[in-house]
Amino acid sequence: MTTHAHQALAAEPGDTAAVVAELRDRAEIADALHRFALGQDLKDRELFASAFAVDAELDFRPAAARWGGRPPVMTGRDAIVDTILKMFDGRVDTTHQVTNTRITVAGDTARMTALVEAQHLLTADPGTHALLKNPYEVELVRDGGRWLVRRMRIENSWLTGDPTAVFGA
Repeated sequence: MTTHAHQALAAEPGDTAAVVAELRDRAEIADALHRFALGQDLKDRELFASAFAVDAELDFRPAAARWGGRPPVMTGRDAIVDTILKMFDGRVDTTHQVTNTRITVAGDTARMTALVEAQHLLTADPGTHALLKNPYEVELVRDGGRWLVRRMRIENSWLTGDPTAVFGA
């Protein structure tokens, strides 16, 4: 995914309605990633699922490769939600921070890059943790007034701790 260092709004400054619509889209696009992050942190299945299109794809392989992990690409909203929430349920506490979002809107599709810091602690042993700094590439689709993740690719810039204790090999 290619991004530009400086990207202005596509709407003309004098077209207030178009500017407001584009700003609303950008806020809703960023909200999809926030629903993804907070849904995991709160272990809120409905909130987490609300981030994804039915046919969504989540690729965590690039990040996991940093510690030798080999997860499959997760396909389908229900499979993504089930896999991630079951992996953490009663075992791992998480906190995610989303920053540096960059968004490009093209009609009913959008692309976003973001930097996400994800802290994972074993519930029974909080001293065992994995802290990951992950660049995200996200493709989204419009669904009424809401935007949904169609594809998400997660890479890793750096990590500390023991990710194999959290995620497995």
